[in-house]
Amino acid sequence: MSSVTTPTTRPAFLRLGTRSSLLAIAQSRLVAAQLMLKHPGLHIELVEMQSRGDKDKNTPLSCVSDSDFFSDELDAALACGDVDFCVHSWKDIDGPRPDNFVRAAAPARALPHDAVLFRSDIHTLLEQGTPLRIGTCSLRRQINTTDFLRWALPDLGHPPRFEFHDLRGPVDERLARITARAGNNRLDAVVLALAGLERLWQDSDGRQAIEPLLSDARWMIMPLSECPAAPAQGALALETLKDNQYCRALLRSLHDPETEKLVQLERQLMSAIAPRNSGFGATAESDPLLGHVARLRGRANVAAEPVYLTRTAQMSDNTLSARPWQAKSWLRATRKRPLPVDKLNTEALFIAHADAHTSGLDLNEARCWTSGPRSWKQLANRGLWVEGCADNRGFALVKPLLAAPVLQLPSLSDWMAITHADAVDSWADSGVGRVIPTYCIDVDVDLDPMLIADDVANCTHFYWVSARQYGALKKFVPANASHACGTGKTFSALSAQGVPNLRAFPSRREWQQWLA
Repeated sequence: MSSVTTPTTRPAFLRLGTRSSLLAIAQSRLVAAQLMLKHPGLHIELVEMQSRGDKDKNTPLSCVSDSDFFSDELDAALACGDVDFCVHSWKDIDGPRPDNFVRAAAPARALPHDAVLFRSDIHTLLEQGTPLRIGTCSLRRQINTTDFLRWALPDLGHPPRFEFHDLRGPVDERLARITARAGNNRLDAVVLALAGLERLWQDSDGRQAIEPLLSDARWMIMPLSECPAAPAQGALALETLKDNQYCRALLRSLHDPETEKLVQLERQLMSAIAPRNSGFGATAESDPLLGHVARLRGRANVAAEPVYLTRTAQMSDNTLSARPWQAKSWLRATRKRPLPVDKLNTEALFIAHADAHTSGLDLNEARCWTSGPRSWKQLANRGLWVEGCADNRGFALVKPLLAAPVLQLPSLSDWMAITHADAVDSWADSGVGRVIPTYCIDVDVDLDPMLIADDVANCTHFYWVSARQYGALKKFVPANASHACGTGKTFSALSAQGVPNLRAFPSRREWQQWLA
């Protein structure tokens, strides 16, 4: 896209074309407010209109092949000069655009996650073992939600079963379907974009509409590693006419190059592997160590095996034959020992590892988050309701998600984290109010040193889950070994120790895929 210089004079106002739904108006108001803040004296008038997609609430989106389903009316208004620019949810305009249109800006993206919101009595339904009625019209969300909830829901004695119901219409109307006022049409859960809920919450009219609907809802935020969203979910596209240099320059002031780069990565992944309206999702995130993490996941149909693909900016192909360490010697040399803990009274709790949830801890009153999908699954097997996770990327990178106002979580100073005794000091700069050790790890590498030496010395590639693990075994590790770990505290600690040939990966799964 060519650069555009900032105008030297300002118009009295611009006309912003927007769909008439509560969410479309909310996000258009956010854009208008940002523009007027950057350009004092500018006034923006919202011009509302209904698209075909707004009028047709019955056709499932998986059956829509028209890329202009949500934009035809706005496109016509922009083309004939009735409006100066339009605000779109970028994922709604994924086909070819008119030749005389230009995407002048993509503002900073909102959180791209999908969220499952459950009715207030969901625990009772799970205990009864009745099939859960879930609302979504997206094939991708149906596949992701089925796979996700099978392990994410607390085990209350009955394997979860699901019935999916097509659900279209404004976000507030969809959200109302899990409340008692829906009557016989009540659903047990709905799957929605977190970004849409967040933008409604930031808008006075939007918040007034959804706040009472969220008052008793139970949340689960789907991890992007297991449930990538639609390409461009959470991103906006500001379009104007190519020859409207004045408007292009104004809009360009809101452009976020990182958002544009990540969306293009997502679209490249999808176009290379998955057809449009398929059961696949692709999401890319920025990462301070890896540059970016781009993930694709999906199924060709509900019966097919899932396909996973992860790419990072620094992930080149592994051309060396590898003998990866399987950590058997570590398991032989360690023993986890619970520590005495008083009753934990907290509104919000971060469980650093499933092992930190020792027997006797009553956490059902707390809003619980954990480190990644593996710990989530183990905690759910114990009957615990987990709301979200850090996706194995470290606590620092989950902070923006925990701070999302629509989740109504307390400030970090009011949180508690539970972890193992050796990790307490690593939480000093986390902002979490209290960090409680609930277990310790006793290590005795001299228990059977010959077996441990044989196990470690014959390996070429190691994935470390903690700095202590590396420290206990490094005397057995070959000098030219390749080392790897996640992107959180372990990488920082190993880097500080000067561990050679160290690479970061989004998780052990990506490391194993890289080796393969």
